Amino acid sequence: MNTRKRYPPELKERAVRMVFDHAPEYESQWAAIRSISEKFGMSAESLRIWVRQAERDAGLRSGLTTTERERLRQLERENRELKRANEILKSAAAFFGAELDRQQRK
Repeated sequence: MNTRKRYPPELKERAVRMVFDHAPEYESQWAAIRSISEKFGMSAESLRIWVRQAERDAGLRSGLTTTERERLRQLERENRELKRANEILKSAAAFFGAELDRQQRK
């Protein structure tokens, strides 16, 4: 059962922007995140993750940016497909090699 809620990108962007804009009004960024997440009806942890990713995208925090992360996913997917294709080709080569061997012995 998937209990994850999908929030529209506009809502995520607005909530993250509000954290950045209003963080100085709170004693800590976490306090701002908790307050703003309550106003939007989302978990504070979800908003914290989005804020951290926005900080990485802006170069304020180390780690993979959103585009780098997407590119990595794409390369991993392509790598899995190529490995699968190689396995199929190896199996086909072994099958046809054995078939040719049988025909030559006749």
